[in-house]
Amino acid sequence: MNEKVQLSQLSIPTPQDFSFAECLKHLMKPEQEWLYRVIDNSIYKLLKMDDELILFIIEWQPGNIIVKFPLTQPSTIQVKKVTTFISEWFDLEKDLRDFYELANNDPILRPIVQSYYGLRIVGIPHFFEAISWAIIGQQINLTFAYTLKKRLVEKYGESLEYEGNKYYVFPSLEIVASLTVEDLKLLQFSARKAEYIIGIAQLILQGKLSKDLVLKQKTFEQKHLFLTSIRGIGPWTADYVLMKSLQEPTAFPISDVGLHNALKKQLNLDRKPTMAELKELAMNWEGWQAYATFYLWRSL
Repeated sequence: MNEKVQLSQLSIPTPQDFSFAECLKHLMKPEQEWLYRVIDNSIYKLLKMDDELILFIIEWQPGNIIVKFPLTQPSTIQVKKVTTFISEWFDLEKDLRDFYELANNDPILRPIVQSYYGLRIVGIPHFFEAISWAIIGQQINLTFAYTLKKRLVEKYGESLEYEGNKYYVFPSLEIVASLTVEDLKLLQFSARKAEYIIGIAQLILQGKLSKDLVLKQKTFEQKHLFLTSIRGIGPWTADYVLMKSLQEPTAFPISDVGLHNALKKQLNLDRKPTMAELKELAMNWEGWQAYATFYLWRSL
């Protein structure tokens, strides 16, 4: 992907079927989100790279994402890291022509895709953050999940202030790995979730779990099995992480409540679809289950 630094500014070309407006609407929905801000149609995001906190602002010009660095001139390596992060965040490398062709021939997806055309899976490139967020959200409502995440980030994440707003990065592996279960219970984490998150941070630090190790698995099924072998990562969490952090288009969180509610609405059912019905529907989305799920979530 081409990039050019000019006076602390970076330009990243986007695919023709990319809608910044639709992705922005998705990012604006969770008002409790603490790891980025949307201000006047611009996205403010803080990353830590090479022991340095880098704040950047994402804006849109037709055909390009414009990235501005208001506080620092990034190094060439940092520019590449930011470019990779943004590409993964908005799934810019994915060719969606086959998905749109499939969706336009599917009675459930067709109206949704037409309404939100250009939306891409807005991911969580940071692997540990993606796993932690999936674990935090297990079996609790979304509002409380965001509350727990906010407490964790405020307590243990590094921060930087710019124009009166505070920006945070997700707590580092080293910090989380050094915590005790009691530390997280003070933030109202359950003992089990605290054990899972601390244990996973330790595994990643030990080199026993990483994006690369997952990606080295040859098939989707092997990647899924590798993740579910880790304590705290069940099938839904594995699918969520594969979908949101590893850009796996076949990931399908079949037990997801939001997916069930979206299909209930689209099919005008007086009940949620059964697992058998979900599996049958998903056969029509083969290869693109993650995108079908993401668009169905958006329909809610």
